[in-house]
Order: sequence, then C-alpha cells, then structure tokens
Amino acid sequence: MELGTTKIEAGAVTFALQYRALMPDQGVCIQVVGESEGQCKELLRFDCFDQDPHYHYDPSDKNERYHMDKTTAGNPINWTMKQLRTRLAPMLERAGYMDIAKKIDCAMVMPKLDQVEEAARYMAQKQRRTVTHNRGDVIIEAGNIRFGLEFRELRNDRGMAIHVLSDVAGQEIELLAFDCFERGPHYHYGPRNQDVRLYWDMTAVPDTLEWTLEQFTSGKLPAMIARAGYPGVVASMDPEMVCQKAKHEVAPKAMAIRAAHAK
Repeated sequence: MELGTTKIEAGAVTFALQYRALMPDQGVCIQVVGESEGQCKELLRFDCFDQDPHYHYDPSDKNERYHMDKTTAGNPINWTMKQLRTRLAPMLERAGYMDIAKKIDCAMVMPKLDQVEEAARYMAQKQRRTVTHNRGDVIIEAGNIRFGLEFRELRNDRGMAIHVLSDVAGQEIELLAFDCFERGPHYHYGPRNQDVRLYWDMTAVPDTLEWTLEQFTSGKLPAMIARAGYPGVVASMDPEMVCQKAKHEVAPKAMAIRAAHAK
C-alpha cells in the first residue's frame, strides 16, 4: 500500500500516517516504515478503523494480519500507541526485521511517538468522512422518528431516497439513509456519525426500495438505528406504531413518488 503523506522520522524507522475512507469502513492508518535490503519497506501497519480495526506484520510480503477486539482493546488508536511505545522492537522482530529492531533507539522514538499520536488523533477528528443529505420533500412523522422521502437526481445516478430522522440534543439528525439508486444503490448507518456505507448486490436484491420498505415494516428499524449509534432514540421508539406508519403511509407514498419519476 502507498505510504501516508504525513511522515515522522524516528531514527531506524519512520512513521507514516494517512486517513483511509473505504467502503464500508474508515479510520487512521499508522505505518511503520524502514529500510531493508536497500529498499524502503512497510514493516508494520495499524488500520485503526471504526468497524474492523486490525494490524499487519510485514504487509508488503507475508502480510500476517490480526484483528483488534474493540471490546477488550478499546479505542484502536489508543491501543496502537500503547503497542508502539511498549512492543515496537518485538513486533518488528515478529515481522522478520530483526536488524531494524536492534537499531531502535527508545530515547529517539518515544518523543516522536507523541507527535504520531497527536497527528493520528487530529486526523481521526478532522478527516472523518461524513455526508449531509437533504431531509426530504415529504416528511412522515412516526413518534420520535420521522421519514423524509425524495427522488434524487444526480449527475450519474437517480432514484428514490428515504431518510430516517430524529431529534438528538435538540437538533434534527439523519440516523439512516437509503439511496435506492438505479446504478449504485446503497444505504448509510449514521451518515453524520461513522457513515458506514453498504452497497446492495442488485442480483440478490433487484428492487432495493422494496427491500428498504420491508426492513421498516418487519420491525428491523430499531436494530438498525442502534447500530448507527443512537440507542437513546431506540429506547423512546414505539416499534409497533412505526411499523404501521411504514406500512400504511411510507410505503405507498414512496412507491408513488418513484412511479411518478419512472422513465
């Protein structure tokens, strides 16, 4: 993988940082780089992602990968910095770079790691990918949540969109978004939060609007909102009423709007 453009030299190794926004994950990537056999090589990589944080030994060659358990490890950046401060040399040895591990000068590396942590936390806060949609043209209230419906016309795509909204700390927040597009249909968990973005397989799900409405009417919405990071909203929901609203108001209105825009 290409090295991050933010580089902090620390003697025998250099720390390279970048923010990676993938589908459906994102987070700070911290790479440990060094010179081996006359080549600049990626020795270790820590992908401090939101959903699936993990790290690699010798990603350039053998690429031995391990997952971080967020339940026990906690914040991925915090866990990574702890390993770099206490286990850098042993991890380099494990990766197969004994010669570089022996050259590690702790007196030089430790102050540099403070810079690495500062840069990583700045990236995590400032470079996060989020998306802000319109709330929709038609709003249907369902207790403490509301559905916003609109037909979106983009430069390269079009389709029905449904926004699931609620008031959080006195501000209307989009909890979920379903973009049932013709070419690249996808949906978002927490567009303003972690923005976990998943694309539908249109072979398995040929009508993504029908799939979306089925989640609403079958009672899946509370679990989806909780996954998006809003358990407080779920605690105040009336699931039965939401299902009825989805079945009798959201579904027929969404289908009618899509039909009105059919080519």
